Amino acid sequence: MNQQALSSFIWSVADLLRGDYKQSEYGRVILPFTVLRRLDCVLEATKPAVLAEFEERRKQGINPEPFLLRKAGQSFYNTSPLDLKTLVGDQDHIRENLFSYLGAFSPAVRDIFERFEFHTQVERLAKAGLLYQVAERFAGIDLHPNRVDNHQMGLVFEELIRRFAELSNETAGEHFTPREVIRLMVNLLFIEDDDVLSKPGVVRTVYDPAAGTGGMLSTAGEYLAEHNPDARLTMSGQELNPESYAICKADMLIKGQDVANIVFGNTLSEDGHGARRFDYMLSNPPFGVDWKKVEKEVRKEHEARGYDGRFGPGLPRVSDGSMLFLLHLLSKMRPAAEGGSRFAIVLNGSPLFTGGAGSGESEIRRHVIENDLLEAIIGLPTDMFYNTGIATYVWVVGNRKPQHRKGKVQLIDASGMWRKMRKSLGSKRKELSDEHIQEVTRLFGRFEEARTDGKPISRIFRNEDFGYRTITVERPLRDDTGKVVLGRKGKQKGKPQPDTALRDTENLPLTEDVETYFKREVLPHAPDAWIDHEKTKVGYEIPFNRHFYVFKPPRPLEEIDRDLKAVVSRIQTMLTEVMG
Repeated sequence: MNQQALSSFIWSVADLLRGDYKQSEYGRVILPFTVLRRLDCVLEATKPAVLAEFEERRKQGINPEPFLLRKAGQSFYNTSPLDLKTLVGDQDHIRENLFSYLGAFSPAVRDIFERFEFHTQVERLAKAGLLYQVAERFAGIDLHPNRVDNHQMGLVFEELIRRFAELSNETAGEHFTPREVIRLMVNLLFIEDDDVLSKPGVVRTVYDPAAGTGGMLSTAGEYLAEHNPDARLTMSGQELNPESYAICKADMLIKGQDVANIVFGNTLSEDGHGARRFDYMLSNPPFGVDWKKVEKEVRKEHEARGYDGRFGPGLPRVSDGSMLFLLHLLSKMRPAAEGGSRFAIVLNGSPLFTGGAGSGESEIRRHVIENDLLEAIIGLPTDMFYNTGIATYVWVVGNRKPQHRKGKVQLIDASGMWRKMRKSLGSKRKELSDEHIQEVTRLFGRFEEARTDGKPISRIFRNEDFGYRTITVERPLRDDTGKVVLGRKGKQKGKPQPDTALRDTENLPLTEDVETYFKREVLPHAPDAWIDHEKTKVGYEIPFNRHFYVFKPPRPLEEIDRDLKAVVSRIQTMLTEVMG
């Protein structure tokens, strides 16, 4: 059974809930029961050994936990003789027995079910007389790892969450990112480190500040396991949504990760990983979501701690917090002297150009580009995500650029690389094929300009090409007789006063000399003008689409005229036939 068929089979439990539960509430039962059944199946083979060990250590009065973990072969265990199959064998006591079974899990698993508020759902199902039927249905679903591997299970969770989100009018994109987009991001992160990552026993850390159900962390782990089975990837993350957090934690638990590294809470207002730094990072923060709820804490950190905190370079407008995640990831980079870091983050078009010189957004771009941290930006096709059809971009950022990339930024236009999906999922109508992922990875790896069908798809720029100065050009204020008004006090004494109605601003590329431009473009038209240098600001923007625009000349007039005459002639013929 593939993951979609399996997800549909699991979701069919909703038939039992109809009437007693609203559609938007189905997930509250289905998601925790799916996690419970998965954990149940994972522990099944070692259960007799764990129970025997538990009994023996209890008799000896020794803390049994380390011994139970060893016997279970997992980073969790359960000390109850019950499991889902034995639970449904005693219909009259299913509620009490289920609570007893849940209470016998190790603490990390109990936390997962608390986040789901599973006890509340069990009570509600019991009152509705549905608990036995639901438990029986799940006991019949085979989720053993030898039947459904971790990768498939991750996809099943994602599909269930997507259905749940659709029915409860939530945005599914808040919970996860399409797997092929993650694969592309992981490829871009690891491609330049293949030599290091292939060494035996290599240990690396990966982090996602908006972890969702853990898809990005899992895909990074799968990549490394494929390329080097001896490598070890330690995964860390933080997640705000309780259901997503619970699923992510369950997934990491089954993978043998230390679940203390998966933290619940809002990354922007309470960083769950403090002073920790990571080798690799991945993130798909919410697009265009305001940060009003955490504004007080973020502004306080910005003003009180400056560059010692996470938000030193500047703050974006409150309507979109995605650039705060970019700043957060920058703060989690290891210093270059300690091996450095690289991260990939998905952003919408707004962070490329929103905000003029001196604005928070421009200052963040300036910080990233002037410190030579931006390696590449890849423009993805539209309709790639479940909750939005807008254009999205992957930024690849790192503080250990290879020599040939230093001082430069690569832009890759992958907006034409897609195939249509057989069935749309929410707003997602397109996907990247393996060939598309390989093509983008190859373009990134080669680091050279490239064209396809006459159109540019890879371009390389110097960092300063994205910078500009905004200069303020003043003209003198004149009185009724046309005489220039001069200042009478302080620094302005004897100086021409500016006429605010004639004030103008100009954006000049950083690479252009201001005085040369002024003499060439302004003075011939306004000989009395001057530049107020105190008002000059430096800004940065990345006009991505402009760099890939190819001008198509309009058709010749004769050709258009000929086509119009042909149309008119056809219309006249049709009219003649009608009238005749």
